[in-house]
Amino acid sequence: MKERLEQIKADALAQIQAADIPSKLNDVRIKFLGKKGEMTAVLKGMKDVAPEDRPVVGQLVNETRTAIETALEESKTTMEKRIREEKLRTEVIDVTLPSKKAVLGHRHPNTIALEEVERIFVGMGYEVVEGPEVEYDLYNFEKLNIPADHPAKDEQDTFYINKNIVLRTQTSPVQARVMEQGKLPIRMIAPGRVFRSDEVDATHSPSFHQIEGLVIDKNISFADLKGTLEVFAKELFGPETKTKFRPHHFPFTEPSAEVDVTCFKCGGKGCRFCKGSGWIEILGCGMVHPHVLEMCGIDPQEYTGFAFGVGLERIALLKYEIDDMRLLYENDIRFLKQF
Repeated sequence: MKERLEQIKADALAQIQAADIPSKLNDVRIKFLGKKGEMTAVLKGMKDVAPEDRPVVGQLVNETRTAIETALEESKTTMEKRIREEKLRTEVIDVTLPSKKAVLGHRHPNTIALEEVERIFVGMGYEVVEGPEVEYDLYNFEKLNIPADHPAKDEQDTFYINKNIVLRTQTSPVQARVMEQGKLPIRMIAPGRVFRSDEVDATHSPSFHQIEGLVIDKNISFADLKGTLEVFAKELFGPETKTKFRPHHFPFTEPSAEVDVTCFKCGGKGCRFCKGSGWIEILGCGMVHPHVLEMCGIDPQEYTGFAFGVGLERIALLKYEIDDMRLLYENDIRFLKQF
């Protein structure tokens, strides 16, 4: 037994000395001190040792185990120190080198355009109001003078959640909700995301943004609408900008018009940007239909108002001369850095 223990000790110390990485030391520990290791096998064989020799053999077993454990611990300490020194040598940080700069994001063209529009209208006394993107058919259509059989319902290619709930096709439902509250007069704009079942191309997207405005008060006329939009156009596109109103039809306004502004590239002379016409269409507008006022609990005999709506992406595309709407949604930092 004594010879066997001395052989185990010699083998263990030799393997410990040969180990050059922590995993090999762990293999030696398992081989000699583990549950199925050499020392455990020796202890199991103690039953075959004569009773009078057991104390002596037991002492030799403990001495051998202690010698192996001590050698393992010393080797582990030496190895960890060497590895740490090597790591410190190879991972030296040169504190004189310039630090890495944090990469900051850029404001999106839509955000810049929205903030500009909000600044203009807040400066004219308007309030910015938001509403739900998932809307009731009642507010998205019915209260805007678009009943169930109205062709405008088909033209807008609506996303339906169910028969009575839709993804809003415009931000006009926010206007209906505000009018229902009955707090008059009203001067508000309603920016937000809207949804229509359009194919994605350079000028269309199934998800885009609108900014719609509403004014309700006594003695509001079409002249107020024209003056408001003229100020808006001059503030947004420059003081030399002129506006032109063309008759149009919207179910929720009467009379209605589409508004053009003189091309800010050529000053109205005609160029590639305005396709030679000298004018660029920017929004739709009109006087709020009396029936819309009635459905929202406002007396059309006492109050009148006007409404208008402009596509936020359209403003961004025009203002920053972007020729493809898809660029706004691709999250390309090279594109965004230009703004």
